[in-house]
Amino acid sequence: MGNPDSPTPPHIVEKLTETVTDPRTHRYSASRGIPGLRRANAAYYARRFGVEVDPESETIVTLGSKEGLANLASAITSPGDVILVPNPSYPIHQFGFIIAGASVRNVPVAPDEVFFEALERAVVHSVPKPTAVVLNYPNNPTAITTDLEFYARVVDFCRHHGIYILSDVAYAELYFDDNPPPSILQIPGAREIAVEFSSMSKTYSMPGWRVGFATGNKHLIAALARIKSYLDYGAFTPIQVAATAALNGPQECVDEIRALYRDRRDVLVKSMAGAGWDIPSPPATMFAWAPIPPALEHLGSVEFSKMLLSEAKVAVSPGVAFGERGDGFVRVSLVENPQRIRQAARNVKAFLGSYGDVLEKSEQRRAAAS
Repeated sequence: MGNPDSPTPPHIVEKLTETVTDPRTHRYSASRGIPGLRRANAAYYARRFGVEVDPESETIVTLGSKEGLANLASAITSPGDVILVPNPSYPIHQFGFIIAGASVRNVPVAPDEVFFEALERAVVHSVPKPTAVVLNYPNNPTAITTDLEFYARVVDFCRHHGIYILSDVAYAELYFDDNPPPSILQIPGAREIAVEFSSMSKTYSMPGWRVGFATGNKHLIAALARIKSYLDYGAFTPIQVAATAALNGPQECVDEIRALYRDRRDVLVKSMAGAGWDIPSPPATMFAWAPIPPALEHLGSVEFSKMLLSEAKVAVSPGVAFGERGDGFVRVSLVENPQRIRQAARNVKAFLGSYGDVLEKSEQRRAAAS
């Protein structure tokens, strides 16, 4: 599970404890988010992306990016609508729309020519025409990133065909080179059709706090605000005040969190390579998208994951959980310290070295069970 294990930075926790002692903050909050937090998110977009956002009409506070996307799916989707979703993808990207009654059509994850060919086919062959396309860069689970040239081309295509863009940038601050991931809202005209979902869970190590944002097209933001007004009263006010302090306060903690995941990534890639498992180094996110070792790829991701758990005591997510195109991979989360990662690599090395014996025992167990 991509559940950050490091504590929330102290100055954010201190603001929470300071605010929670005020009884006035114990009442219902606002489903759109308190004004100060919406202004703080607008200020973040201005300094990080050079994008001016109206905090009154172009951004809303969500209970994490996951809740925001799922509720917007319900707000804009009718049964039978067609939604384009990458495969593999984070489950809510498709299930938010499936729950709303939509038909989901898969497109590739990689931002290349094959992606645009899939968009063209979807427009020509889908009835009705696609309502929206979901984007997610840096991507969960694959860690693929993209650039403004790709976003510009997607915006041009979707504006021409009247397709909404829902962009998930929950990992925009977890990058490991000197090329910060962009926002689709940097593209001229994007706000006519696009909404972007962001989260404080990973950036500030605040997963349990459940604070995120939807930012962009004012009509989509209004639709999300309306459905949220029926469903919730917003996050607890002290949490929102602390989140405001996080966005407006010192940002060295973000650099430290990024460095923590970079170090874990490097240890994982190096130690697993020494164990006989070659894992590509992810350029972003808190995940590695690991191909199943060639000698075991016939098992598929579920059986490989089960065997890794039982024999090596290492837990990973089977790639098929993110879509059938992920079945040759597993997702590894960088949620353990370097010492634990090295121990996991030693366990994997022993497992791979004794794979023949393990397979024989597994076959014997299956035969006995049948």
